[in-house]
Amino acid sequence: MPKIIKYGDDARASMFQGIEQIAKTVIITMGPKGRNVILGSEYGRPVITNDGVTIAKEIELEDIFENMGAELVKEAAEKTNNLAGDGTTTATLLTYALAKEGMRNIKTGVNAVELKNGMKKAGELIVQELEKNTKKISTPEEIAQVASISAQDSEVGDIIAEAMRQVGNDGVITVEEGQSFGMEVEITEGMEFENGYLSPYMVSNTEKMLAEIQDALILITDKKISTMKEMLPILEQVVQSGKKDLVIIAESLESEALTALILNKLKGAVNVLAIKAPGFGEKKKDILKDIAILTGANLIADELGMKIENVTLSDLGYAANVIASQENTTIISGAGESSDIESRVSELKKQLETTTSKYDGEKLIQRIAKLAGGVAVIKVGAASETEMKERKLRIEDALNATRAAVEEGVVAGGGVALLRASVILQGISLGNSDQDVGAEIVLRALSYPLKQIVENAGKEGSVVMSKILENDSINFGYNASDDTYVDMLEIGIVDPKKVARIALTEAISLAGMFLTTESAVGELPGKKDNSDMGAGGMGGGYPGMGMM
Repeated sequence: MPKIIKYGDDARASMFQGIEQIAKTVIITMGPKGRNVILGSEYGRPVITNDGVTIAKEIELEDIFENMGAELVKEAAEKTNNLAGDGTTTATLLTYALAKEGMRNIKTGVNAVELKNGMKKAGELIVQELEKNTKKISTPEEIAQVASISAQDSEVGDIIAEAMRQVGNDGVITVEEGQSFGMEVEITEGMEFENGYLSPYMVSNTEKMLAEIQDALILITDKKISTMKEMLPILEQVVQSGKKDLVIIAESLESEALTALILNKLKGAVNVLAIKAPGFGEKKKDILKDIAILTGANLIADELGMKIENVTLSDLGYAANVIASQENTTIISGAGESSDIESRVSELKKQLETTTSKYDGEKLIQRIAKLAGGVAVIKVGAASETEMKERKLRIEDALNATRAAVEEGVVAGGGVALLRASVILQGISLGNSDQDVGAEIVLRALSYPLKQIVENAGKEGSVVMSKILENDSINFGYNASDDTYVDMLEIGIVDPKKVARIALTEAISLAGMFLTTESAVGELPGKKDNSDMGAGGMGGGYPGMGMM
């Protein structure tokens, strides 16, 4: 395929156009008076949202070089979302601000590599300053405040605080679509464990890269499954029973078995979700026993000489819902007997009383909490499907922000913490003049979030910023919802420090890569290769499976 190449300022200018288009689309959502963005779809109804990463993911630009820039911003947003669960709009705006300010200086002859180094050093100093100004939170009232600010809805704040009260700050909380117009919290038996799906071909929600199966039969084993032949008997029993949904939790699936399961899933013969068993060594077997008791399954154990080909339907467990990401799996409403679960918890508590190992004790406490604590399910309803999707996104963001706040504490919200921290960069010397310019760029970029929130509220950002900096209190800021100046922490306008920290560091990282790019290579527009490379082009079901 022929390529087109751009160099230097020309390459950066083209990519910056893409960065700017993404940023301008996303940043209008910032703050209590931010606007929504409507995302059209070739199929189905449009989605109305103010979630930065959701908006960014939907944007693909026609110009190949502009799209390269857009993809850089998407990466900053997605990394921030993956690491902090929120802050994607801030990360997008900071990436744009750093790129904009950096380009201006590179054109005047500043060395891009030294500028990038200066930005990185300045970022580290800002993170240290944020840590100094952090307040830890723990009470239900504080948790509700954080969630309310994130969702811009006090009802959401209260419901998240209630969910965390019932299952603990580290407990499992999921958000599902409900049947009523309001919101409610349900506590169900369930647990979350490390390790997720074995193949992305099992994903059912491509937007969030989640694999979800409802009304699932569950096979649990500590064995490696090497061939499809081992699986045939139980797969045929499952299909003959009138079901198609099967979750397999195993030590591993060899390539032959996994590929055959994927092919049959793609053909609709059986809906399989294969998950890697959690834990290591003896701990793996113990955790698998916990899961088996929770779901009412028999553990197919290697040490007992049990074979996969001899498994029957009576060996399988059941759960109302199984949700797996690449890293974690959540099982909700398992079919295990309450008496068996209580007995298992009592057994683990006795082990906890006698253990002398701090590490083993911590792991036992975690297992007890997972078995006894359950899962909080926040059910969300609305008058329309579009409204429900938008509300569900806001609740998920608020939940992530709240977890981040509990983990690392909070700082003054509304862009105030970043603005206040930036003051330490005024007149700083980092070793050479080009690095000093990098620090100045970070200083200027850190004013962008506050200014954008203010401007979205219809006021002049520079005027508000000046008034804030005239006051000596680090928590003094602007409440955009009612146009007043207040102590941000006192009235609960806060941001999770973790979110601010990660948004800044990811923005500096991605902007640094952009500013040190000296050439860009893209494909010339033209006819693309349409050869079928997907698994769907492979042959039929696995030989011998009559149901295929």
